[in-house]
Amino acid sequence: MTGNKVMFATLQSKDGGYVTFGNNNNGKIIGVGSIGKDHSPIIENVLLVEGLKRNLLSISQSCDKGYRVIF
Repeated sequence: MTGNKVMFATLQSKDGGYVTFGNNNNGKIIGVGSIGKDHSPIIENVLLVEGLKRNLLSISQSCDKGYRVIF
């Protein structure tokens, strides 16, 4: 199973690269693009990862980009 391509506003295929999950398993990066629709902010450089079953968002990376995160 692969991440949900429908979530992407733009998506380009990418051949190569891996991400490491918390359990030390790897997922192959198969695409990169941006997400965001209508009045939502655009988030760029989002990876589409083979085998990833959930959407993951790094709070620290979002803050580094200038987003304000409120829980």
